[in-house]
Amino acid sequence: MRRPILLAVSLLAAALWAQEQVPPPDSSAADVIHINVNLVQIDAVVTDAKGNHVPTLKASDFEVLQDGKPQAITNFSYVSLKAPTAVAASMPKNLPKGAVAPPPVPLKPEQARRMIALVVDDLGLSFTSTYYTRNAIKKFVDEQMEPGDMVAIVRTGAGMGALQQFTADKRMLYAAIDRIRFNSLGRVGADSVAPLGPLNQAGPGDAEREQIFSAGSLGSIRYVVDGLRDMPGRKALVLFSENMRLFYADGQSPRVQQALQDLTDAANRSSVVVYTIDPRGLQTHQLTAADDTRGMTPAQISNVSSERAQQEFNSRDGLVLLAKYTGGTFQYNTNDVAGALRKAVADTEGYYLIGYHPAANTFDAKTGQPKFHKVEVKLKTPGLAVRSRSGFLGRSDALKPELPRGRDAEMLRALTSPFASGSIHMRLTTLYSQGAQGAYLSALLHIDAKDLKFTDQPDAWHRAQIDISAITFGDNGQAVGTPVNKTYTVQLKNDAYRKALGEGFLYSMVVPLKKPGAYQVRVALRDSQADQIGSASQFIDVPDASKGKLTLSSIVLREFVPTPAAGAQPPSGVVTDGSPVGSPAVRVFTPGQELAYGYQILNAKGPSGQEHVEAFSRVFRDGQEIFSGKPVDMSNASAAGPRKVGGGVLKLGDMMRPGDYVLQVIVTDKSNNSTASQWVDFEVK
Repeated sequence: MRRPILLAVSLLAAALWAQEQVPPPDSSAADVIHINVNLVQIDAVVTDAKGNHVPTLKASDFEVLQDGKPQAITNFSYVSLKAPTAVAASMPKNLPKGAVAPPPVPLKPEQARRMIALVVDDLGLSFTSTYYTRNAIKKFVDEQMEPGDMVAIVRTGAGMGALQQFTADKRMLYAAIDRIRFNSLGRVGADSVAPLGPLNQAGPGDAEREQIFSAGSLGSIRYVVDGLRDMPGRKALVLFSENMRLFYADGQSPRVQQALQDLTDAANRSSVVVYTIDPRGLQTHQLTAADDTRGMTPAQISNVSSERAQQEFNSRDGLVLLAKYTGGTFQYNTNDVAGALRKAVADTEGYYLIGYHPAANTFDAKTGQPKFHKVEVKLKTPGLAVRSRSGFLGRSDALKPELPRGRDAEMLRALTSPFASGSIHMRLTTLYSQGAQGAYLSALLHIDAKDLKFTDQPDAWHRAQIDISAITFGDNGQAVGTPVNKTYTVQLKNDAYRKALGEGFLYSMVVPLKKPGAYQVRVALRDSQADQIGSASQFIDVPDASKGKLTLSSIVLREFVPTPAAGAQPPSGVVTDGSPVGSPAVRVFTPGQELAYGYQILNAKGPSGQEHVEAFSRVFRDGQEIFSGKPVDMSNASAAGPRKVGGGVLKLGDMMRPGDYVLQVIVTDKSNNSTASQWVDFEVK
């Protein structure tokens, strides 16, 4: 019989609640693309006549030309991304009816296999195309996401809000999908083909407006590409758009052309392959019942079909070139948008890395402007096709433009980036709860003190000065509440100093919420003495408790304290002392230790005021359930108005293996058969 490794032994009172997720990628994997004075390294994909990858070629099968001149291949390898992984799927398929899904498996940095950004150009999609794009992305998340995939869903017409980050958590992706809607302010109307009529004649400012919106879309994509630069490996960006024109009645648009060139160069240097999909499908160019041809001559009417075909062709210029220049594919005239997305992602399963030593004058900008160098990769083997990047600007990666420096500029970049970064390591935990004044978030930040510069002071004191900025974004990219912008002086002595270096210290804050929804808390920290910076962020989906649906707050998990101190709410804007390791912010424990957990139950109610609420917990390791407790009657649990407080104590078995675990709590109101669940991760060392 399997030995139980966890044991629920008691319920906690409301005082437990009054106390007080996946680390950011930090991989040392080599970059895919190198562009410097000693080496130019590019990636290439080879397919056969059926579109299948060919991974068995040698360097002698390739020929590389820079500006038409053959180059000697000095570096060559094939990288396969089809290696199996032990990571379980984030969300299981085909759950029994009424069953509660287990929590998603936190993905470690070394387990990330593919980085996939799905960019919805809602500034360049019609109402119909938006609908098909949303369904295609949902099908991908439902059926085609594989273990090890990190996916982000980005809208060009939205700010970098709570949902614009890479994750393996399908709950977050579903929340992002739900917010993909037709943007009436974009450069495309409700229909891809606007009906003829006096109200639909293009005005003199329409072309200018379209160019501004196209450049805006490319700028949003560039922002994602720049953020991907420091992520490991080769990345894929799939762009859904039906309008990216380069040519207009007065010629080529310099604004769009420049934005496209800058994006292409940034994608190449960030190892990002761009795949573009036009979701319009097969279009009719003939007259329809919606067209009003009054006042048009027979010649004009007969020319409508050819003009519409030409307009559709012109609208794809940028999409074609963006895919071609970065080694991706452009798919169009297909009514199977989900199939097009599947093909684009499947193309990332492997690639060749080909390097050569460039000529000395490649990076000699005599005119003061870097020259664009064309690169061609050819095959000597007939019957095969090769795709690669078309070239690069003659500017070494070592000569990146100098970014604005100073406290404000550095903190702003760290806060607005959709990716955690920096040399100061931090761990952010965000908890949702309901108080007397409404919903709020408790943000707990663990700071690694070893990454800070302490200066020695008289009498054995040690001093560090840190700047902390924090902001909470809603799903629309707008800030929620009052941003935090404070400077703290940390002074420690003797044992307290040594303890901080070994265990770090905590910073906490509280963010009131006016409404439910998806939120992301982002924090940036700067060591003013060492001029180092770090950032962290965490997503949380706050349920709507106002509609009477059974709801759970976040779970507070910490080392068990027999007599916890009571309080109403965690303090805000405070750097705390004490051991953070077993706190709700860090959650690192040892075998044999006792853990206390607490949560709030909202809207537990039954007919005629009768309640029958049960709760039980289960524990997972690597997606596999290793413990399930017995249901506990919560009907008589401590209550504060409409909120009940529940919890328990878990004893870790002495033989419990080190690793990452997840505690899930499931609450069921038997009186109306409603269910709610929450989970929290922890580590055993």
